[in-house]
Amino acid sequence: MTLTHSTLDNGLQILVQAAHTAPVVSSWVWYRVGVRNEHPGITGISHWVEHMLFKGTERWPAGSADRAIARDGGVYSGMTGLDFTTFYETLPADKLALALDIESDRMQHTRISEEDVASERSIIISERQGCEDSPFFRLSEELTSAAYRVHPYGHETIGYRCDLDAITRDDLEDHFRRYYSPNNALVTIAGDVGDDEALEAAQSAFGDIARGPETPQVRAIEPRQRGERRVVGEGVGETDYVEIAYHVPEARDRDVHALTVLNAILSGGSGFLGGGGHITNHTSRLYRALVDNEVAVDIGGSLTPTVDPGLYRISATVWPSSDAETVSARIEDELARLRETPVAESELAKAQRQARALFAYSSESISNQAFWLGFTRIFADGAWLAGYLDDLAAVTVEDVQGVAQTYLVPANRTTGWYLSRGRNG
Repeated sequence: MTLTHSTLDNGLQILVQAAHTAPVVSSWVWYRVGVRNEHPGITGISHWVEHMLFKGTERWPAGSADRAIARDGGVYSGMTGLDFTTFYETLPADKLALALDIESDRMQHTRISEEDVASERSIIISERQGCEDSPFFRLSEELTSAAYRVHPYGHETIGYRCDLDAITRDDLEDHFRRYYSPNNALVTIAGDVGDDEALEAAQSAFGDIARGPETPQVRAIEPRQRGERRVVGEGVGETDYVEIAYHVPEARDRDVHALTVLNAILSGGSGFLGGGGHITNHTSRLYRALVDNEVAVDIGGSLTPTVDPGLYRISATVWPSSDAETVSARIEDELARLRETPVAESELAKAQRQARALFAYSSESISNQAFWLGFTRIFADGAWLAGYLDDLAAVTVEDVQGVAQTYLVPANRTTGWYLSRGRNG
């Protein structure tokens, strides 16, 4: 596979990776805007603008792009994260121009009307209410808010209900004009296309779009946590949950690779953004200590790479005959063992194989190859992706123990419990 890069005069970056394994092409447009660029009063606004970009333009009225892509057997969607908003199309290889035309048109001509804002407000509030029906969402929101005192990562992508009630059409328009422009964007294309052909198609679609304003810098720096924080939530149900979070560095930091391997040792590993479900965690330390001993029903760890320092999370569903306090104590026992005793070389090697396999699984499809091209450049650069597997292989026993001793310590911990009234009332 080859990789070609170009930057247009308007600041738009274009990356093309030819992959002739299937007659399809996947194109993604990435905007460097998400939760990180929000503040109290407009939480959830990036996710809301993502919705508005599906409302159509004069050339592509609402629903017409969906129908055009469906006619060609393609898929079409978008998502908002901590550091980005992205839209993508995966289509037969000869339909790349269709995807690029849809994206370049809405980059320029998205219409945000009062009528659409009113209807979408109801939809997004309903989505928020649906999230609140999940005990784990409620726990995670409280935990995240407690873990962050300063940084915008402390709120969920959906935003707070009070802000969803108050955000105006002008707020959405201002956010769109400020961030959704070529100089704050990246186009990634992967699939059965020629490099020059794909670059020319992207240049033709986006080259005449004017630069937008320079985006505001995010200056918030989360202070060091100097003692454990705890949150306890209560609600309906028959099941208790535990989530524990530790502050960890941004994705560019070299310790992230050791933390990735550590997560594989503890929980079997996890794919970024929920991917990588092909690997069983039944031989991981936390599974054997908690699930096999009927302390937890399930357990997992997650580490999402971010532009600014993020969180490493461990989540568990409490066994019916156990309790949140016991689950938390058993997790700490396993973390203390990691801090105090170096892992065996054989266990390290197995964890490295798992972490590498998770990445391989998550980058098999053409769509995911285009995803990785863009996602990694949101928080790093091309060298990060190119060297990822080698960097995992270079992690040592000392590296794993070192990050455990540095980050997975009680003073850096935020613990959250969800206690159901059915069990505890």
